[in-house]
Amino acid sequence: MSRTTERGSVSIEVAVLAPAFIALMVLAGVAGRSAVAAEALDAAAHDAARAASISRNPTDAKEQARRAAQEQLDWHGLDCGAAPTLTFAGRVGNSDTGFDDAYRSALGQNATVTVKVECRVSFRDLRLNALPGMPTENKIEASFTSPLDRYRSRR
Repeated sequence: MSRTTERGSVSIEVAVLAPAFIALMVLAGVAGRSAVAAEALDAAAHDAARAASISRNPTDAKEQARRAAQEQLDWHGLDCGAAPTLTFAGRVGNSDTGFDDAYRSALGQNATVTVKVECRVSFRDLRLNALPGMPTENKIEASFTSPLDRYRSRR
């Protein structure tokens, strides 16, 4: 086989493989952004639940939890597009209760509060038209449970 028959084969190989390589890089970017967002949400949920658990009443607890979650997300540089959604739950003894009911539990009784943080992470800047059906955003959520002090008075 002479060299003239292989002429241009590298150009064809590059033309065929380049879109696949670019698509792979975009998918790696999506996976990386999702992993970083999941880590940031875990930290935000932890801080939010801890801030809620040291508050004395459910109204202050929700406000402190929102503030702690937003500060953690800002520190990580995560932009949720819209404000992150926080969901609150409570548990007294072995029974699931409302968040407010956890603060009404009797002194000496085990009670916990759970905060779930949800965020929609955008991939619009990573969108590749060559990948039809690629999502433009991903909903990521994390939750954390923190105990209320058994012997601390609550209002």
